[in-house]
Amino acid sequence: MKLLRRGNSDNSDEENSNGSESTVSGAEPASPVSLGKGRPTPKRRDAESRRRGPVAPAPLTSKEARERRKANKGSKEDRKAASNERRAAAAERRARMLAGEDKYLLPRDKGPVRAYVRDIVDARRNLVGLFMPLALILIFALFLEPAVQAYVTLGMFVMMLFMVGEGIYLGKMINNKVRARFPDTPDGGFKIGWYAFVRASQIRKMRAPKPRVSAGAAV
Repeated sequence: MKLLRRGNSDNSDEENSNGSESTVSGAEPASPVSLGKGRPTPKRRDAESRRRGPVAPAPLTSKEARERRKANKGSKEDRKAASNERRAAAAERRARMLAGEDKYLLPRDKGPVRAYVRDIVDARRNLVGLFMPLALILIFALFLEPAVQAYVTLGMFVMMLFMVGEGIYLGKMINNKVRARFPDTPDGGFKIGWYAFVRASQIRKMRAPKPRVSAGAAV
């Protein structure tokens, strides 16, 4: 009986050992524990400031502020060269605008309708063009004797009536020509008439864009 028990116990010990070995061998290895980076995520502005480098302290005196501005602007030669480039670019833009290139014109002057109106006005000899010279005469007349001032003022008043009448005629005439040349354009009416009157009242050499047609030419 004892032998049987010993045999059974031996068998059970062997089975337990085999079972434990199978359990150990069949178990999956434990997954590695992921460790954090051990520090908080920096804020975006802190990271950007570190990339840019340290910020210079504020200037303590006005002299130091002026010196810092001069250093940031660069040398005198660089500033002079940049200024010359800006002036050259501005002069080129103005020359192209005076030549009538649509890309460089002001919004009020853009488009084929406005170019056509300018050509009509520039081809005419307008009485309205005497507005600025007459205004100068009236200013000088203020320094003359009262009797002369009265005659000058009367003559100016008569000329103003003629110019107003010519301005009304010019506006109607140009609107008719614009409707005939550009029947689908929404541009017309008082705006076109006023645009033509303002250009006609200017001295020919001072008009911008410059006239493309000579006085008396057929448009």
